[in-house]
Amino acid sequence: MAMEVTQFLLNAQSVDGNLRKQAEESLKQFQEQNLPSFLLSLAGELANEEKPVESRKLAGLILKNALDAKEARRKFELVQRWFALDASVKAQIKFYLIKTLASPYHDARSTASQVIAKLAGIELPQKQWPELIDTLLATMFQLPAHTKQAILETLGYICEEVSPEVVDQCHVNKILEAVVQGMNASEGNNEVRLAATRALYNALGFAQANFSNDMERDYIMRVVCEATLSPEVKIRQAAFECLVAISSTYYEKLAPYINDIFNITSKAVREDEEPVALQAVEIWSSICDEEIDILDESGDDFSGDSDIPCFCFIKQALPVLVPMLLETLLKQGEDQDQDEGAWNIAMAGGTCLGLVARTVGDDIIPLVMPFIEDNIAKPDWRQREAATYAFGSILEGPSPEKLVPIVNVALNFMLNALMNDSSNHVKDTTAWTLGRMFEFLHGSALDTPIITPENCQQIVTVLLHSMKDVPNVAEKACGALYFLAQGYEDMGPSLSPLSPFFQDILEGLYAVTRREDAGEYHLRAAAYETLNEVVRCSTEETAPMVRQLIPHIMLELHQTFEGQKLSSDERDKQNELQGLLCGCLQVLMQKLGSQETFKNVLLQHVDQMMGLFLRVFSSRSATAHEEAMLAIGALIYASGSCFEKYMPEFYQYLEMGLQNFEDYQVCTITVGVVGDLCRALEDKILPYCDNIMTQLLKDLSSNELHRSVKPPIFSCFGDIALAIGEHFDKYLIYAMPMLQSAAELSIHTTGADEDMTEYTNTLRNGILEAYSGIFQGFKGSPKSQLLLPYAPQILQFLDSLYREKDMDDSVSKTAIGVLGDLADTLQSSAAPLIQQSVSSREFLGECLSSHDDMIKESAEWAKLAITRALSY
Repeated sequence: MAMEVTQFLLNAQSVDGNLRKQAEESLKQFQEQNLPSFLLSLAGELANEEKPVESRKLAGLILKNALDAKEARRKFELVQRWFALDASVKAQIKFYLIKTLASPYHDARSTASQVIAKLAGIELPQKQWPELIDTLLATMFQLPAHTKQAILETLGYICEEVSPEVVDQCHVNKILEAVVQGMNASEGNNEVRLAATRALYNALGFAQANFSNDMERDYIMRVVCEATLSPEVKIRQAAFECLVAISSTYYEKLAPYINDIFNITSKAVREDEEPVALQAVEIWSSICDEEIDILDESGDDFSGDSDIPCFCFIKQALPVLVPMLLETLLKQGEDQDQDEGAWNIAMAGGTCLGLVARTVGDDIIPLVMPFIEDNIAKPDWRQREAATYAFGSILEGPSPEKLVPIVNVALNFMLNALMNDSSNHVKDTTAWTLGRMFEFLHGSALDTPIITPENCQQIVTVLLHSMKDVPNVAEKACGALYFLAQGYEDMGPSLSPLSPFFQDILEGLYAVTRREDAGEYHLRAAAYETLNEVVRCSTEETAPMVRQLIPHIMLELHQTFEGQKLSSDERDKQNELQGLLCGCLQVLMQKLGSQETFKNVLLQHVDQMMGLFLRVFSSRSATAHEEAMLAIGALIYASGSCFEKYMPEFYQYLEMGLQNFEDYQVCTITVGVVGDLCRALEDKILPYCDNIMTQLLKDLSSNELHRSVKPPIFSCFGDIALAIGEHFDKYLIYAMPMLQSAAELSIHTTGADEDMTEYTNTLRNGILEAYSGIFQGFKGSPKSQLLLPYAPQILQFLDSLYREKDMDDSVSKTAIGVLGDLADTLQSSAAPLIQQSVSSREFLGECLSSHDDMIKESAEWAKLAITRALSY
């Protein structure tokens, strides 16, 4: 078989389908029957200069796929399989891979680089293959240019694959030394310089110690800045990408270089080719992001707890940075509105200008307004569009006090431009700018409204007219209407300024969803999202109009199942439409289900709706499944205990959702629906609980399930216990150890990153909600004493949370509530334990004096429950 591997690899790429299938089967069989020989054959094929390039490249690709996978469980299996191989086999494979780096064929070298990096990702964390870096670097600069290039590429891939802590600092120094030497202007080969520059980009995360050393940092920065002046465009682009990463990773080290960075970026933005200019602008966007984060953390007075001070690079550079960015706005692409994925220098400049506005606030206005005034009425569409884009870009950041007077003057001009401008580019950007006005300067929180009874009719009329325009303009008009409606969402049941136009708005949006070209520019999705928002902000007065939408949307959903055989592309569009329609029905049910007057009208449609939602599950689209499951959650809420009649048919889909590890968002939503069912059906859920609990416990035990699903599952235990009360007793033996194990894991997170801290608090909340539901479910039952053995662990968890001092407010509220639930349910039985706990004294005391009303209220209830328990 090993002798024939070349032919199998070639046949596997044949245009003949039968030949290709036979070859793929043979390779699979070889792999299953003799893995060591299979991997050795592939590595040998890749290294053999006498073999065809095509077979060598595929051999390397299959070898790489035999070491790595996206899915976590599969990846783990492949890694274990590699470790189980005989040491001599692994050594021979590595020898072949290192040898291939000297191949004259670029594809063979590049494939070998990637496979070596995958192996480094497996072995270096386990302290294996310690000689790898030294082997690669040993004689690098005495080797031919193509081998040098391959080694640098390999180093870059290794840095991408492994985390910094698994590479010794001495090896980091050697890697950086080799990479920076390869970047140097004295290096005559452009391929080597490019590989080195790209490798530095991946190695920057390893260079903390080097960037803390002034001399080393100066040297690296000098070489990077020199590379931005290379005659080769790809090297210049890669060098600017390095500067983007440096400005983000090492913001606090930028001060000595900021003038040089401005000079080289300014030259690139004005003179260089677009791929380079885009990266030059990105550097300033990156610096803005850093300063926005620091200012958000520390507050304007810098009294907060940000670790890094704000050096105000953007504020200092404003007088020169803003004119440079404004120039970019005049470099629009002729077809930028027609290309949905377009990204050009004008777009990058406008995005950066928006970030600058968020960084410096009011200071941006006097620098941008002259440009707007000079260009907004010019004959050339480019100047009008640039002025409009500049205006829209600076609407987030400055204070409403400064912006509202300007917007009040501009609003009428913008509405006229959207109706009458001869350029679609200008209309597109004008509609977007109106959306930004309504997003940031319209709503109940603002003292001075920009939308008044006098101009509301004109605004609605213009937007409805523009929704009939070309798809890209119509999509932006839908977005503007979305934010217009959203601004009225908090007005409650009182008369909304949109009420007089409500029927026209609904009809206009519904017409957009039915346009033949609604698939372009996400127009249909934008129309449905806006329709949903308009429904959310509707009042009791407009509810009859909202109600009339239901049969129309149901008919639309029904028609999606009528199609004949569909192509793959048509099926994707059909699934997307099904998701949008389910989402719309969900919003309609939520709105009408909360109004008693219309609840009975809604219930007339429930049978038909449920039938439609169940049909959506026959599609293979995760998004459609998510939306259908969310819609069923709304239907459960609206129909209450009447939903019981759908359970026999619905249960199979509920179970299917709980088992959907791959599309974990579907799994999360399904867990939420179990909670909805518990609240609606109460003890009528009991016949399904054994299967539901079995599946939830399986989910928690699985390594395949995404971690984000686990907190809702714990919370769901509480929902089930609340619904079935003392009948939860048979699940305690399984659920409580899992809760305890998760609780212990969630305690020690000191020094964890922000994402992990956020996840940990979510996990704690889920655990606490489970405990709370279980205690409340057992309250007043003779079986409540079954919970007593678990009380010490739960109180210990609460004490540990208090001592760690890293709870967010939500966890504090739930935790102190659990203390009250425990006392309320176990009463005098738990009195000695409660008296000994820190939580019942210090934590309770802190919560009673909290500034957060919700925490305070929860603490007062807990105090009352504890007082009662101790007095029995």
